[in-house]
Amino acid sequence: MITFIVCLLLLVTSYFTYGRYIERLFGINKDAKMPSETHFDGVDFVPMKRWKTFLIQLLNIAGLGPIFGAILGATYGPVAFVWITLGGILVGGIHDFASGYISMKMNGLSYPEIIGKYLGNNVKQVARGFIVLLMLLVGAVFMVGPAGILNGLTGVDVSIWVWIILVYYFVATILPVDKIIGNIYPIFGFALLFMAVGIMISIFVNGHPVPELDFHNYKPNAESFPIIPTLFITIACGAVSGFHATQSPMMARCITNQKQARPVFFGAMIAESVIALIWAAIAMVFFDGVVGLNGALAANGNNAAKIVDVIANTELGRIGGFLALLGVVAAPISTGDTAFRSARLIIADFMKVDQKRIIKRLLISVPLFIVGFGITLIDFDILWRYFAWINQTLAVATLWMATIYLASVHKNYKVALFPAIFMTFITTDYMFVSKQLAGLDYTLGSILAGVLTIVLVLYFALKIKKL
Repeated sequence: MITFIVCLLLLVTSYFTYGRYIERLFGINKDAKMPSETHFDGVDFVPMKRWKTFLIQLLNIAGLGPIFGAILGATYGPVAFVWITLGGILVGGIHDFASGYISMKMNGLSYPEIIGKYLGNNVKQVARGFIVLLMLLVGAVFMVGPAGILNGLTGVDVSIWVWIILVYYFVATILPVDKIIGNIYPIFGFALLFMAVGIMISIFVNGHPVPELDFHNYKPNAESFPIIPTLFITIACGAVSGFHATQSPMMARCITNQKQARPVFFGAMIAESVIALIWAAIAMVFFDGVVGLNGALAANGNNAAKIVDVIANTELGRIGGFLALLGVVAAPISTGDTAFRSARLIIADFMKVDQKRIIKRLLISVPLFIVGFGITLIDFDILWRYFAWINQTLAVATLWMATIYLASVHKNYKVALFPAIFMTFITTDYMFVSKQLAGLDYTLGSILAGVLTIVLVLYFALKIKKL
C-alpha cells in the first residue's frame, strides 16, 4: 500500500511542482490573443470554459486506455506503478503539454503541421497520410468494439449497431465542437473520474492489500513478454501516448487563455495517470494477487472489459455497474468520434480548406466515413496488434519535436531530450524483439535498438547544434 500511496502523491504534487516548471519553461502570456478568438469560426475554433476543455481533453486522450492498458500492464506486477507514475510525469506530461502548447502558439494547427515545422517537410508529408490512416483505423475499431458489446447486451445485430454508431460519428464530426462534444463529453469525462475515485475509496475502505514495489515479471510466459520493452508499450495512455498529440489541437482551438495550457494539457495527462494507477492497483488485489489477475484474464480470453465489469459491479454496486457500462461503451465511442474529427481537421489544414461552411466539412468527411466503414468490413486483428507500437512511435516524434522547439528558443531542452531518447530505445527495441514484429533474439534486438537510438541521437544533436 505504501508504494501505491507514494505514487499517488507524486502524481498529484507533480501538477503543482513539475507542471508549473514546464509551464514557466515554455512561457505563458496571459494577455496573448488565443486561436479561439483570432480564428473563431463557430465550428472548430470555439471558446469554451476551462473545466469543459479539461474534461473533454481527458476523455479525448483517455477513452478506455488508462483502464484497459493499466489492467493489462498490472499483469507484470507492481513495477507497473513505476512506469505509470514516472512515465506520466516525466514523459507523458512534457509530451502532452508540448503538443498542446505548440499547437496553441501556431493558431491551433493540427499535429502533422506542427511536426513538419520542427522535424522537416519530409516528416510532415509522411505524417499527414500516416496519421489520417491511423485516425480512420482508430475510428473503425471503436465502431466495431462497442457494437459487439451492445450486441451482447441487447441482442441487436452488430451491423445495425455499427450503422448507428457511424451515423453518430458523422453528426458529431460535422457539428460545431460545442454542440455534442462540448455538452456530452464533460459528463463522460466526469463519469470516468468518478468511477476511478470510487474504486480508490474502496481500496482504502476495504483494506485491499496493494502489493509493494518489486521488479519481478509476473507474466506466466515472462520470457515472451519482457518488462523492457513490452510493459512500456502495453501501458500507453496512462503514461505516454502519441495519440494524445493528435487530439490536443482540438482543445488548443477552444481554450481562452494561455494559462489554461497547464490544467488542460499537463493536468489531463496527470489525471489520466491517476486513473491508470488506481485501476492497476485494484486489478492486482481483486483476484487475490497478480497471479490471480493473470488467471482471470486468461479465463476470459484476455478481455479487460470483463475484468472492468466484475470489479466495478463488486466494488461500486449498481452505480458501478452503470458506470462500467457507460465507460466500456461510451468511452471508446468518444475516442472514435474525435479520431474522425481529427482526420477532418488534418486534411482541412494541409488542403487549406476553411471549415466554416458545412458543405466544405461534408466534402472532407463523406470520403473519410466511406473509407472508415470499409475498414470495418476487413479482418484487421493483425493490423491492430501493431497499433500500440505505432502509437508509441508517434510519441517519439512528438518528444523530438518538443526537444527541437525548446532548443530553438534556447530553453532547457533536456526535459524533452531524455524522454525522447528513452522512448526511442523502447520503440525500436520492441520493433526488433517483439514476435509480432521482427521477432529477433532479445539480446541481439536490444543491441540493435541501442545502436539505432545512438544514430538518431547523433542526428538530432547535429540538428540542435545548427539552431
